[in-house]
Amino acid sequence: MSHGALNPPDLSFGQKLLHIHWFFVLLLCLTAGIGITMLYSAANGNLEPWASRQAIRFGVGLVVMIGVALIDIRIWMRYAYALYAVTLVLLALVEVSGFIGMGAQRWISLGYFNLQPSELMKITLVLALARYFHGGNIEDVGRPTFLIIPLFMIVLPAALVLRQPDLGTTLMLVMASGAIFFVAGVRMWKFAVVIMAGVAAMPVAWQFLHEYQKRRVLTFLDPESDPLGAGYHIIQSKIALGSGGVLGKGFMQGTQGHLRFLPEMQTDFIFTMLAEEFGMVGGIGLLGLYSLILVYGVALSLRCRNQFGRLVGMGITATFFLYVFINIAMVMGLIPVVGVPLPLISYGGTAMMTLLIGFGLLMSVWVHRDVMIGRRGGDEV
Repeated sequence: MSHGALNPPDLSFGQKLLHIHWFFVLLLCLTAGIGITMLYSAANGNLEPWASRQAIRFGVGLVVMIGVALIDIRIWMRYAYALYAVTLVLLALVEVSGFIGMGAQRWISLGYFNLQPSELMKITLVLALARYFHGGNIEDVGRPTFLIIPLFMIVLPAALVLRQPDLGTTLMLVMASGAIFFVAGVRMWKFAVVIMAGVAAMPVAWQFLHEYQKRRVLTFLDPESDPLGAGYHIIQSKIALGSGGVLGKGFMQGTQGHLRFLPEMQTDFIFTMLAEEFGMVGGIGLLGLYSLILVYGVALSLRCRNQFGRLVGMGITATFFLYVFINIAMVMGLIPVVGVPLPLISYGGTAMMTLLIGFGLLMSVWVHRDVMIGRRGGDEV
């Protein structure tokens, strides 16, 4: 059979632009617009210091996202392991030369901006795992020995991130990887074994937690035990959520936020400020936008004809879901505070860029959805 008989001809630059799912891009823009509006409110009606910078970052990130989307999916597959290795080296460098901020050593200074390699690992780990599982069939996935290498690929960066310490990102790396394992065809009983082993290891893991992490867990169980200390954040968050009612107090009228009772309202607790100003209606509206992004993420991924693209798309979508779920559950007091930002809403550079690069990969999966890739990475013939 001639080369490319099962593969469509490569798309031109203009054709790729037309193939980008522009409605999905519009959803991202609407969500980011809400975030910029809330950062404007958090600064009491000023674009500085957060809203203007966030708008610029999103604009730059949008261009990067389109650029990533236009790159052939086969190129991303070819360099998946290399990108993972580079990010792993950066994580190791954080241990040696990273600087400390807010009590954690997570960043590398690059002059004009600070790079957080753990955020990049959320993307490159998805790429590396997708490439690995693309090279196996369902019989391979069923063999426990086949899973040793990808498990090692997860444990190594997770251990480095946990040392920073960053429990929230560690959990996201593990859970997003679990989603890829599931989509790749790993049986449920293997997940059950891992979960039971994790539960059994909790008493041992507790001994290795930092004191502030132990306080967060204990505060989660009983916030009232230290209302002016460790429990202050979550208590004020719940007050803000409840005081918004159904319709909210109005734009820039939230008392908890604007009287500075609500901590970190431009980052981790921005959802509570939104709920106070726009009420349950505003909160559900944002969740509706998030739900649309997730539904489209799954649909675009499953439409892809090659396993690598499907796994990358589902991995990115799972990572986005974990951002949303962990942040909102955290500010509602359903899980301990772990410092995960609300995607496209919270102020932050590396997290914003990481998300948009991830969505660029998802768009690349969609644009090149009909490309067939052999198990060894070449065109299928």
